[in-house]
Amino acid sequence: MMVLITYDVNTSSPSGQKRLNKVAKHCQNWGQRVQNSVFECLIEPQQFAELKKILESIIDPKKDSLRYYYLGSNWKNRIEHVGAKQTYDPEGVIIT
Repeated sequence: MMVLITYDVNTSSPSGQKRLNKVAKHCQNWGQRVQNSVFECLIEPQQFAELKKILESIIDPKKDSLRYYYLGSNWKNRIEHVGAKQTYDPEGVIIT
C-alpha cells in the first residue's frame, strides 16, 4: 500500500531538532522524501504499523504532529506531479 506521511515538528528547542532528525531518519528508512517533511512510503500494512508506532513514540504530541494519507493499492491514479524535482517510480528499477 502507498502511504503519504507528513510531519511538523517544533524545532524551537534542541530536543525538537533531535525529534525532527529522528522522524526524518525513520521515514527515509521506509520511504522516499518528496518534499521537506513529506514522504511517500510503498509499504506492507505490518511494516507501516511498526513505522507508525516508532514515529508516534518519537514526537511530542503537545508540540508536533504527524499526518498519514492512505492512498491504497491504486495510488498511481491518485498522485499528480507538476513542477520542479523530478518524480520517481517506487516500483521501478533503481540504478545506482
